[in-house]
Amino acid sequence: MDHSTVSPSRASGGPSPDPAAVSSRGSARATSPATSPATTAGSAAQRAGRPRDLVAVNIGNALEWFDWNIYAIFAPFFAAQFFRAEDPVSSLLSTLAVFAVGFLMRPVGGWLFGRLADDKGRKFSLTLAILLASFGSLLIAVAPTFDAIGVWAGVVLLVARLVQGLSHGGETGSAFTYLAEIAPQDKRGFWASTPWLGVGVGTMLATGVGVLLTALLTEAQMAEFGWRIPFAVAALLGVYALYIRKTMNESEVHTERKERDEREGADSPSLREVLSELGREWKPLLQIVGLTISGVVAFYTWFIFAPGYASREFGMDPNASLVAGLCGQAVFLVAIPVMGRLSDRFGRKPVLMVFAAGFALVAFPLEWMLGPSPFMLFLAMAAGSVLLAANCAPLGAVFAELVPTKLRATLIGVGYATSGAIFGGTAPYLNTWLSSIGMHGLFVGYMILLCLVSVVVIIKMPETARRDLR
Repeated sequence: MDHSTVSPSRASGGPSPDPAAVSSRGSARATSPATSPATTAGSAAQRAGRPRDLVAVNIGNALEWFDWNIYAIFAPFFAAQFFRAEDPVSSLLSTLAVFAVGFLMRPVGGWLFGRLADDKGRKFSLTLAILLASFGSLLIAVAPTFDAIGVWAGVVLLVARLVQGLSHGGETGSAFTYLAEIAPQDKRGFWASTPWLGVGVGTMLATGVGVLLTALLTEAQMAEFGWRIPFAVAALLGVYALYIRKTMNESEVHTERKERDEREGADSPSLREVLSELGREWKPLLQIVGLTISGVVAFYTWFIFAPGYASREFGMDPNASLVAGLCGQAVFLVAIPVMGRLSDRFGRKPVLMVFAAGFALVAFPLEWMLGPSPFMLFLAMAAGSVLLAANCAPLGAVFAELVPTKLRATLIGVGYATSGAIFGGTAPYLNTWLSSIGMHGLFVGYMILLCLVSVVVIIKMPETARRDLR
């Protein structure tokens, strides 16, 4: 960890940076080559381009999440195409198992793309991530079925999902890091919350495509070819996302760090040095995990899994359940920027606690609301979305504020992606399996337990709002 760049407020968890430390950093920059007139002009141009960069990151993020979530949404339609169709439940579980296996690559992606972001730059990492995500979608779109090549169909599906998992693991950490670093300090919570708008938009697009296709095509047509359409669309949209990512500016915080290392003659750290640094930063890494585990399980349960669950368990019309889910997800989009601004005004901890404590209290009542009524599904998902926003919105800012610049993308990528892999990736499978044996309440209890773990982490962690990231 670069202790020379950490203000007393970071060490103590105080709300604002130390004036002397800020002054000394400002003086150092004023006398360095980095503040030449050309560089100053370049920095001004970068600051002017920040809103455009904010949009570029989030358009790409939305398309990445569209790629990721169409798999879960369309799994019931293509499950029998890749695995034996005699037992529909077995085919669906096999398909969801591949969904979970894709999550295993997310920690690898978090590490690989985190290191690329910390070494080569946030822009490079984000551009490569969207390229791989689009390739994975293209592979699924053209994949042969079980009837054509037997068990190899499942292997092709698995490879595509592993590629997407690698990409997705790298996307989140790099996006959180980049937006937190380019944000105005007093609006960091708001700016760093915007990747979740991409999450919401991408998921809603995936759900909306599901609504449209199930309305236009018969069930037989969906099973035969309709499920391929969203993956082909995702691959095409990826070309546009790749273009806008290449037009972004690099983060000034990262650029200044690299320039400082070059002036000091510091080489890029070796793998051994990186692992040693990660070992020293074990506390913020565990805090990232503790803040993540409850939210990812609740997200995949209520944001992704709920419409399909209502259709299977309560006989709700599949199209009606998707429409209700789409409306419930729209509430999340409204709540995210509100929670991001609240975290800037009142601090990260109070907003995070709204979810962790609140969801633990209402987890069972939300489940009791579900039944054959699409309106009740909407109400349950809307309530869950507001609580989820309180968890998701502050995370990008909190993660960036907890860790040093030198390892920021790596620590965020590894911590968040590992939590997502272990807890989020297994949530749909575990929920489906427990529901199939009549023990769905056990899964709800599991979510409550994870929320209580997050409550403890929030109580013990320092308030990080307004920390200096440089």
